[in-house]
Amino acid sequence: MNSYFPRIITLLRKERGLSQKSVAESLGVSQALLSHYEKGIRECGLDFVVKIADFYGVSSDYLLGRAANPSGIPILAPQQPACISHSAQVSAEQRLLVNAITLLYSVLENCKNENLAKEASTYLFASFYRAFRTLYASNPKNPEDLFAVRKELAGGYSAACAEVALSNLACLLSGKDIGSAKGLDKSDAPTLSPKELASAYPDLAPSLFSLIRQIELRMDGSTSTKKQKT
Repeated sequence: MNSYFPRIITLLRKERGLSQKSVAESLGVSQALLSHYEKGIRECGLDFVVKIADFYGVSSDYLLGRAANPSGIPILAPQQPACISHSAQVSAEQRLLVNAITLLYSVLENCKNENLAKEASTYLFASFYRAFRTLYASNPKNPEDLFAVRKELAGGYSAACAEVALSNLACLLSGKDIGSAKGLDKSDAPTLSPKELASAYPDLAPSLFSLIRQIELRMDGSTSTKKQKT
């Protein structure tokens, strides 16, 4: 079994707020065996893959990390980007990101505070700028006159700009003002959970869940393993 399977079945269980004991009972296995499957200590058979896929209502490809959408079908963006890559992998990731960002802005809009969207946009813009500038700099022949900030400073400056925006966003979300920018009214704070997100944004939530799963799988492993509680 690949390395995706243990982490995905763990995330699915936690997203639904289920205990290992209840899931194990539903699947007809011991809690100890399910724990071993979730930790990647033991490999399961194909019959268990099918059984747990049916239990969570997802595809086997999703459990094995071969599909970004739980159903196994391609993720479609509400508004398709003007240019979609011919690469199936790049296209899926592009659509996933568009969907996740659309959901993010929808949640921010419901908070009824425009300052939140401004700070979130600054963070995303700065992160994109940094990624694109790194790509641009890969060929020393590319002219630097596209940018006003010198390349020696661009990385640090854009990273700092992103962190300041993120700090501002956190401050505003805590209800505190920043100068003339009013903090979020506590009555407008979003109530979020996997179940509520899936219900409110059925076309977008799968992309958000997949984005979270994929980036956590790229982390050093501490997020998905060391902090788990059985």
